[in-house]
Amino acid sequence: MPKLLYISLMRLPTEKAHGSQIMQNCEAFAEAGCQVTLWVARRWNTREMRKIADPYAWYGVQPGFRIRRVPCIDFFPLFPAESAASRIAFYVQALSYALVCALMLLVARADIYYSRDEIIVWLLGWLKPQRKIAYEAHLYPPAGRGANLQQRAIGQAGSMIAITEPLRRDLIANRRASPRRSITAHDGIRRASYSDLPPQSAARQKIGWDENAFIVGYVGRLQMIGMDKGVGGLVEVLAAVPGAHLALVGGPEAMAESLREHWLGLGLPPQRFLYAGQVPPAAVPQVLRAFDVCAMPHPATPQFANYTSPLKLFEYMAAGRAIAASDLASWADVLAHEETALLLLPGDTEAWSSAIMRLRDDPALRSCLGDAARETALAQYTWDARAARILAHIGRNS
Repeated sequence: MPKLLYISLMRLPTEKAHGSQIMQNCEAFAEAGCQVTLWVARRWNTREMRKIADPYAWYGVQPGFRIRRVPCIDFFPLFPAESAASRIAFYVQALSYALVCALMLLVARADIYYSRDEIIVWLLGWLKPQRKIAYEAHLYPPAGRGANLQQRAIGQAGSMIAITEPLRRDLIANRRASPRRSITAHDGIRRASYSDLPPQSAARQKIGWDENAFIVGYVGRLQMIGMDKGVGGLVEVLAAVPGAHLALVGGPEAMAESLREHWLGLGLPPQRFLYAGQVPPAAVPQVLRAFDVCAMPHPATPQFANYTSPLKLFEYMAAGRAIAASDLASWADVLAHEETALLLLPGDTEAWSSAIMRLRDDPALRSCLGDAARETALAQYTWDARAARILAHIGRNS
């Protein structure tokens, strides 16, 4: 049984999507036959996350892998977000974590060392054989220290896994990644979580939403690294769709309140703005079943257009809901217009409003799109299939 050591700087648990991605991947690697240990940073957590005693249950995964918390110096929560002090605190946190990991790695033994953190991959390159190091790339820093560190990490890794095809191509073209050592592996879904889904009426009854409402929903963080995900534009889209309800699931709460104020400012009824707050990842499938349409209104910024493989995309698909999404290269090889989704020009309010009205008025179209998307997700985009493909890729490079 090969030993796989996954090293991450993340808080555990966390309200952010990467926590769910990492935990579900570790479960999938374990179910693929690896002996998996996840190292995470021992960091201060938010008040809400400190209430969670069992991270396995929170993420809805089997405890088939071990979690080990690694000490670090964490002053990050003491300073305002985006301040100079918070940036310094982050660097101290990351470097202190890397230093402790380095000491632990002197005696740790594994067949695969896996990380999505560039500083960890760079560190591993000094301590472990290149053929055993796997780097999962999620970002493309355009320049500066981030770009330099990523290039060094790529040079240290024996295998690279990019989460979108445009990201893989850019890393090969501009960061000297080896085509032979690089693959694309989109994010995915946990098959067991989507195997026995409730009907829409039951899901709405449990949440407390009107069974007869037409609901357009969005699940996940409302911004990423300070970047808007287009939900504000979605409010304006739905203002032109008579009777439409907007359902938001996620946070931060302050941004959700800002969106609510925007909704009310447009003269829309407060009862048609539905905010469910943060829900456990394990509860997401049921929430998605309560929607009529799942929205992905991401803007065409470089990060979203090329380098983002959202968990919500595959969760939307597996839930069997109709999807309205921005037409972006990030998921051009996943969704097909008029087959598994309606793909729309980012920021085109009129086109989006027309598409949403079309879905509102055509339940058969919603069902057809949702069924096709679900079939695609369950056939191609499960964490188990992803883990098997990644492990085979690492094996070829070992």
